[in-house]
Amino acid sequence: MKNLDLALIGNCAIGALIDEQATVLWGCFPRFDADPMFCALLRDTDDFGYFGIDLADRVRTEQHYLENTAILVTRLYDRRGGAIEVLDFAPRFHLNGRTFRPMMLVRQIRWIEGSPRLTLRLRPACDEGAGRPSITWGSNHIRYVAPAFTLRLTTDASLTAIMQETSFFLEDTVTLLLGPDETINEAVGEVGRRFLEETTQYWREWVRNLGIPFEWQGPVIRAAITLKLNAYEDTGAIIAAMTTSIPEAAGSTRNWDYRFCWLRDSYFVINALNRLGATRTMERYIAYIINLAADAEGEPLQPVYGIDGRAELEEREAQALAGYRGMGPVRLGNLAYRQVQHDVYGSAILAATHVFFDQRLTRQGDKALFHRLEALGAQAICCFDQPDAGLWELRGSARVHTFSAVMCWAACDRLAKIAERLALPERASHWREHARTIHATISRRAWNDTRGTFVSTFEGEALDASLLLLVEVGFLDRGDPRFAATVAAVEKELRRGDFIFRYIEKDDFGEPENAFILCTFWYINALAALDRREEAGALFEKLLSCRNRHGLLAEHIDPKSGELWGNFVQTYSMVGLINAAIRLSIRWDQAF
Repeated sequence: MKNLDLALIGNCAIGALIDEQATVLWGCFPRFDADPMFCALLRDTDDFGYFGIDLADRVRTEQHYLENTAILVTRLYDRRGGAIEVLDFAPRFHLNGRTFRPMMLVRQIRWIEGSPRLTLRLRPACDEGAGRPSITWGSNHIRYVAPAFTLRLTTDASLTAIMQETSFFLEDTVTLLLGPDETINEAVGEVGRRFLEETTQYWREWVRNLGIPFEWQGPVIRAAITLKLNAYEDTGAIIAAMTTSIPEAAGSTRNWDYRFCWLRDSYFVINALNRLGATRTMERYIAYIINLAADAEGEPLQPVYGIDGRAELEEREAQALAGYRGMGPVRLGNLAYRQVQHDVYGSAILAATHVFFDQRLTRQGDKALFHRLEALGAQAICCFDQPDAGLWELRGSARVHTFSAVMCWAACDRLAKIAERLALPERASHWREHARTIHATISRRAWNDTRGTFVSTFEGEALDASLLLLVEVGFLDRGDPRFAATVAAVEKELRRGDFIFRYIEKDDFGEPENAFILCTFWYINALAALDRREEAGALFEKLLSCRNRHGLLAEHIDPKSGELWGNFVQTYSMVGLINAAIRLSIRWDQAF
């Protein structure tokens, strides 16, 4: 039965998910949101849509990442003492003053011992899982010709063995380069060796420059690499996850396409990476959102855009794909782009605020950028007390959501701080006044005197987990008794075992069954803010134990079984891990 005990490889141009048997189950070409040419993760048959390496009489497997890299190592053993090692990666390294990141997967298969006998099964799909590409071949390559894209496999293995899927004994090393339909003029094995060496060096140098906390270094490094892999470097967009339509819970039909850029999610991602010192992703993303704001020409921002900046993400169902474990539908596109979510203005401005204060950056924020951001702030002023779908993207109702209003306040608050930084006193006064007005309105309308807590909507009764962020975004001081009261209310109403639910009221699909993982990380941070660090640390350790074997998390978790659900790998969840580790770790100067 399929599960999410998968590894992610990629290079900020493409990504792929690989199971414990070294089978590529998911991968879109030529970019994150393209046709899933490897889609077996969402198919109910094993006839095609994957790239498998079958070892005859296999009895066990071992799998791990090469230390501090995005390179996956899988060892397969047979019952007669034979063994092979598979190295999977997407090349990424510096070349000729640029970052070389081709749309390519490299698979290097090495002999370890014995007489291992292999069968290579390269069976890509096309047309949203409905068909298979046509095949042509040359002296050292096979072309898989699909309507939208042609994959070329260049290899030093037998082409006949691959095309006819005949078994062969592995005696040395076989290299497979799977990428665009371009000729490779060098020896395949040498290209694979060089790409592996350069990519290893790239990732280890990248990790070496991270500013990580003293405790939980391994989990934080893996989370940081994972966030980096979800950034589409060509435009600066950051996707929420690599997959589409992994259900939030079994049979729930809460199946969504997450291969797009949510402004809210992306703010949290770049904020986490910036805390670790990985500023390049932040700079690229800020350029992306500034272009979006310019294209909007004063119109409201959408909550989500395509990785190329396109606005329309029409939603349809892939009829040929049965879904994860047969739990359809499989949706391509996301109608959330039509929703009104007012928190986007705060998300965009909070992300951009870094460039005005972070002196490590080569390009500092200036008055021209500030004036562009003011247009977003003006939108926040107009809509902070208007109904929207909220951050949980409720499709069936619109209310005035507290979190949306708080993020509109944050937009004005940060604009005031930026104006002060730029020595623009009139603009600083303007934005401070609006921030005060919005803050007062939220404090009056989102506080429920009867319950003694902030609530999720103006004049509402219910709670949601975003209230745990009131200190995080600076709306309340950590010593404000209203925050302690709100955290107490959330843990009483939304906690189920070790997990915090995002909300418990019925929505368009009924009552939520599984916990949204990020919310528990928010709760951990709130406990730390309230000086309940021992509780926070114990809960953090429990959450770490919920990761899969590679240290990765999906969007949701079954609070009873601990099984991961929802799109994978979920950037939100990995951000939560990083932020909680930074918050809870002892300082380096106190460590030894």
